[in-house]
Amino acid sequence: MTPFVKAFFDEGTNTVSYVVREPHGKACAIIDSVLDFDHASGRTSTKSADAVVAYVQEEGLNVEWILESHVHADHLSAAPYIQEKVGGKIGIGDHITVVQDTFGKVFNEGTEFQRDGSQFDALFKEGDSFMIGQMRGDVLHTPGHTPACLTYVIGDAAFVGDTLFMPDFGTARCDFPGGSSETLYKSIQKILALPDQTRIFVGHDYKAPGRDEYAWETTVGEQKALNIHVGAGKNIEDFVSMRDARDATLAMPRLILPSLQVNMRAGQMPPADDQGDVFLKLPVNKL
Repeated sequence: MTPFVKAFFDEGTNTVSYVVREPHGKACAIIDSVLDFDHASGRTSTKSADAVVAYVQEEGLNVEWILESHVHADHLSAAPYIQEKVGGKIGIGDHITVVQDTFGKVFNEGTEFQRDGSQFDALFKEGDSFMIGQMRGDVLHTPGHTPACLTYVIGDAAFVGDTLFMPDFGTARCDFPGGSSETLYKSIQKILALPDQTRIFVGHDYKAPGRDEYAWETTVGEQKALNIHVGAGKNIEDFVSMRDARDATLAMPRLILPSLQVNMRAGQMPPADDQGDVFLKLPVNKL
């Protein structure tokens, strides 16, 4: 089955969100939504999410799933807002519990913060499947960037989150807590084992040097042949050496601290204080 895929690009975070719908029906899933956040003022807005909601409503679609490929470190999820507007169950990988345990400690969340993934409606593991109307989705656990990363294979389309970028940009960083370049290489091999014609939809694009336009769709065949980090049969030793050296030069994402606190809660803000005010923490020298 070939699902229809509508992409929404958020230039502020270089994130691509997707609406994936049945080719001959109205059921759909939303993947990796964005809640706009201004770091300087601490203000949120729903402009990006509203564009997705408007499309769903204009097309008369039935949202069955709001899926996260992982706990994002570069943008806040709009999953709860979208769920309130158009419904759908919020899903993520079951290794979210590892991420919650790690960052629950980083942010000193205390015992009131549940680390069992219960903030989400569904926790997926390797080999699970789910339905979007009459269309089946299958789950690949593809850790390395984070412990909880998933690839959703829906018909002839694979949504890889941050695991792979466009072939001319390469692969995800692996230096966050719980990340591993060796694990990422092995995860990528699972994706590259899909049929060559499988469409791959990436979670971000940053315009590789020499490319003028943003892009987010490629194929397994193109990745195998052309990906600058893993293509053309590059071996695991060379990849790990390259990835670890490259990651050592990278700064932390601008929105990592607010993003992790919100996204490990399925897009919910931390609990308000007695006056109804919400605060995000800024841990010092923790990352």
